[in-house]
Amino acid sequence: MTGSAASPSFRLAYVPGATPAKWVRIWRERFPETTLDLVAVSAAEVPDVLRGGDADAGLVRLPVDRTYFSAIPLYTETTVVVIPKDHLFAAADEVSVADLADEVLFHPLDDVFEWERPPGKPGFERPATTADAIELVAANVGLLVVPQSLARLHHRKDLTYRPLTDAPQSSVALSWPEEATTDLVDDFIGIVRGRTANSTRGLRAAAEQGQKQQKKAKRPEPSRKPAPGKSTGKGSRGSGGGAKRSGGKPRRRA
Repeated sequence: MTGSAASPSFRLAYVPGATPAKWVRIWRERFPETTLDLVAVSAAEVPDVLRGGDADAGLVRLPVDRTYFSAIPLYTETTVVVIPKDHLFAAADEVSVADLADEVLFHPLDDVFEWERPPGKPGFERPATTADAIELVAANVGLLVVPQSLARLHHRKDLTYRPLTDAPQSSVALSWPEEATTDLVDDFIGIVRGRTANSTRGLRAAAEQGQKQQKKAKRPEPSRKPAPGKSTGKGSRGSGGGAKRSGGKPRRRA
């Protein structure tokens, strides 16, 4: 058979370090008839991907343009400093921003932090990507501050990381164009918010309830018939020759 309608699909963008696996698994269990496609994009590109309709929603790093996007914050990451394993900081449990004052610190062009004043000494260049900056740290020419998920993503045997106190943090959120809050988007919102499969919340349930109410309102009321033996009030005495006297004998003339 040809010409059948394509199966519905939901496209979820996600930035490096975001981990959608848990929610994807729940989606595939709950909505097996709807394909979920993952779209990997950089943190800088994800707004354009969502605006252009190349994804329905995305796991993004805050902040986002709240005049255009809706966003549900999901979690805030620990900030860490990536260092060579033989660095002095490797012996510490954590590092402070003040400890970085004399260290060369790389700030790649895709840096996710909004520093008021970047700590440390600036590197000889700004690497294009976090991956490039990791290579420079491995060459022992500087350090790098990133969310913990990015340190794990770019893990190397010759590098380690330590929590960085009093530093900016990066938060991950589910975001989508506010004017494109579709049923599928609402279904995914329900998953990240922990709604059960039987929950009646959401756009789809509200739409179904609205349709039921509309059908009920349009349903014609049944006509009412008079009870047996009761007059409808529409006849007259002259019609049909008048009413007959029932029972009894005819009157005699006086």
